[in-house]
Amino acid sequence: MTNNLRTVLPTGILAGIVATLLVLGASAQSFVSSILYAASALPILIAGLGWGNRAAITGIVTAAILSAILVSPQFALTMAIFAMIPAGWLSHLANLARPASELGGPDNLMAWYPISDIMLHLCGVVTVAMVVLGVTIGYGPELVGQLVDVMAEAYRAEGVEFPGDPATNKAMVLLLLPLVQGGTWVMLLFAAFYIAVRIVSRSGRALRPREDMPSALRMNRHAIFAFLTGIVLMFVGGVPALVGATICGTFGGGFLMAGFASIHFRTQGKDWRLPVLILCYLSCVVTLFTLPILAIVILGLADTRRTIALTPVKGASAPATDTPDNKN
Repeated sequence: MTNNLRTVLPTGILAGIVATLLVLGASAQSFVSSILYAASALPILIAGLGWGNRAAITGIVTAAILSAILVSPQFALTMAIFAMIPAGWLSHLANLARPASELGGPDNLMAWYPISDIMLHLCGVVTVAMVVLGVTIGYGPELVGQLVDVMAEAYRAEGVEFPGDPATNKAMVLLLLPLVQGGTWVMLLFAAFYIAVRIVSRSGRALRPREDMPSALRMNRHAIFAFLTGIVLMFVGGVPALVGATICGTFGGGFLMAGFASIHFRTQGKDWRLPVLILCYLSCVVTLFTLPILAIVILGLADTRRTIALTPVKGASAPATDTPDNKN
């Protein structure tokens, strides 16, 4: 036990220090700030996936204390809510397992927490984090109106008239910001999770088996109801519309990743796989947030499943990992 703590605590502290440095780097470099903010979750994820919950908690506490000392307590709280706590929670879920016999499987195998359920938690956690941040900064029509006015003034300074009607622009940006930010943050955090899984798997410390993401990355069917609830709330207006836009953004980001994973899975072994993938990604980048992205989100909505990774129980003579697909 003592030897384990001697390894876990230094690992967690180191993870917290690295996470803090990445966040401070994000504050200094605005061009790559979103990437660095998401990357700050990577050390916590690695510590949690490889050394367990104690290492992840130690990293979160260390990062929060350092950020409070070097910047401010509010900055530390924001960083913890947006990156550190979601990272620790994801690593905790990824390390959950139970006997496969409880699910009707063989006695000599362990069943790991499904990626689809991890995605459901990720979308939910990011939604809550964004709502808390919105309340903290007073996000609303007044704040967005000031932002749009600043943008219009910048356009006029360049001798260009800001396109569209000011009132329409403010109403659109009011809903578009939480929608885009929510989806982007979900995708960035899951990318950090995926990279952390690969790193820990290569180090040999991973408890969870490394899964084939094209077949495993799907959304839980219950996420569909959350997504539809967000759409309905957007038509209500007021604060519920802002919450609905956030829900649509976070869960829409999850379905977008699931749609891309489905395309990767369906094109495996095909001669035309590479050009199709390039065309899909380019169409989404060039025509941002329009029809191609909507089509891929719909594909993610249409293909919900729970893929459960199985590994042998320690000490049991079982075959290699099996990953059955259970359609919802």
